[in-house]
Amino acid sequence: MLIATMLAYLVALLAIGAWAQRRTQDTADFHLAGRKMGPWVAALSASASSSSAWTLLGMSGAAYAWGLSAIWLVPAILIGFVINWVFIAPRLQPASHADGSLTLVEYLAKGTDPASERRLRALGALIILFCFTFYVASQFQAAGTAIGAALPVTATFSIIAGAAIVIAYVFLGGFWAASVTDALQGLMMLLVAIVLPIAALVAVGGFDGIFDGLRALDDPSLVRWADQPNLPLAVVFVAGLFGIGIGYPGQPHVVNRFMALEKAESIRLARNVALTWAALIYTGMVLLGWAGRVLMPELEDGESLLLVLAADLLPAVIGGLIAGGVLAAIMSTADSQLLVAGSAVSHDLRNGRFSLAADRIVIVVLGIAAVLLALYFPATIFERVLFAWQGLGNAFGPLLLVLLFGGPVKPGYRLAAMLTGFLLTVALSFTPNAPGDAIERLVPFALALVISWMGRQRA
Repeated sequence: MLIATMLAYLVALLAIGAWAQRRTQDTADFHLAGRKMGPWVAALSASASSSSAWTLLGMSGAAYAWGLSAIWLVPAILIGFVINWVFIAPRLQPASHADGSLTLVEYLAKGTDPASERRLRALGALIILFCFTFYVASQFQAAGTAIGAALPVTATFSIIAGAAIVIAYVFLGGFWAASVTDALQGLMMLLVAIVLPIAALVAVGGFDGIFDGLRALDDPSLVRWADQPNLPLAVVFVAGLFGIGIGYPGQPHVVNRFMALEKAESIRLARNVALTWAALIYTGMVLLGWAGRVLMPELEDGESLLLVLAADLLPAVIGGLIAGGVLAAIMSTADSQLLVAGSAVSHDLRNGRFSLAADRIVIVVLGIAAVLLALYFPATIFERVLFAWQGLGNAFGPLLLVLLFGGPVKPGYRLAAMLTGFLLTVALSFTPNAPGDAIERLVPFALALVISWMGRQRA
C-alpha cells in the first residue's frame, strides 16, 4: 500500500506537468504563469516552496534535540511570512506588473542605466546560481532518501529518479507546473502537520505527558525556554532565530509568486491562507519533536523522527501519504529553485535573449549538475539550506525593502548592498557560530540595509 501511494503521487506530478505545458506559450508564461495566478495557488505554492525538507524533518528534529527552546522557531519563521505577505506582496505585485519585471533580480536592477542594469542582473544571477546549485542538490539528495525509504531501490537510483521527476514537470510546464504542484504539495505537507502530531500527542498522553516526559528524561536543557548560560546570550539566541524570518523577502523562489498574482485584491485572501498554513505546519512540527523525544528518547537521528513515528503510529496507507508529504516538501522547493536558477541564466545573466527552448535546456543542465553534486559530494541538507537561505536573504532582501518603501536607489549602492549582504554572509559562515547564528544572519542584513538606505535618490 505504501508503494502504491507513493507511485500514484509521482504519476500525478508528471500529469500536472503535461497539463501545464498546454498553458505555456512564451517566457512570461514559463517564468510567471502569464501573471494570472489566483490567491489559493499563489499562497500555497509560495508557502510550500519556502519550506523544504527542513520544515518537516528539520523542525521536528530541532525540537527533538533542543526541547522547549525550539518553540522560538515558530514565531521566528511566522514573522517572515508576515513580512512577505503584509509588507512585500502589496507593493511588489503592482510594481512588478507596472515595470514588466519577470524575476526578482530584474526588478532590483530596473531603473538604472543600461550598463549598471547589466552588472546588477549578472551579479544577482551569479548569486542565485551559487546558492541554488547547492540548495537543489540537497533537495535531490533528500528526495532520494524519501523514495529509497518507501521503495526497494538503491540510494543512487532514488536520487536520479526524484531529480528526473522534478526536472520533467518543470521542463514541461515551467512556472505553471511548479506552482500547481507546489500547491498540491503544500496541502500534502499540511496533512502531515495535522495528522501525525495529533497521533503523537495522543500516544504521549497530551501536553501534560509531553512536559512530564521531558522532565523525566533528566536533561535540564530540554526544559529550558532558551538553553543559554545567561540572559544576554539567550536574547542573542532568540534574535538569531528571528534572523531566519527576516531572510524571507530575499528569496526569489518565494516572492516571484507575488509577481505572478493576477490581482492585487487577491493578496488579502492569499495572506490569510499562507499565514494559517504556516502556523499549523510549524507548530505541528515542534509538537511532534517534543512528543517524539518522550516516545523515542534513544533515537540516533532526530531528523528521522517523522518517518519513524509515521511507521509506528499510523496505518500503512496513511504512512504512505506521510512519506509523500515529506517528498512534497522536498520537491516543492527543488522545482521552484530549479526554475528560478534557469531564469537567472536565461533571463537575467543574458538579459532575456534566450528562447523558451533555451530556458528548458538551462533547467536540464542545472538539474544534472545538482544531481552530480548530490551523488558525489553529499552533505547534510541543513548545512546547505540555511547557508543558501541566508546568502539570498541578505543579498536581495535589504535592497528590495528599500526600493519598495524608500524609493529608487543609486546603482552603485545597489551593487554594494548585494555584494555586502552576500559576501559577508559567506565570510561569517567560516567563523565560530554565535548563539542562534545571530551574527551571520543579522549583521550582513543590517549592513546591506544601511547601504541601500544611504543610496536612496532624493527628489
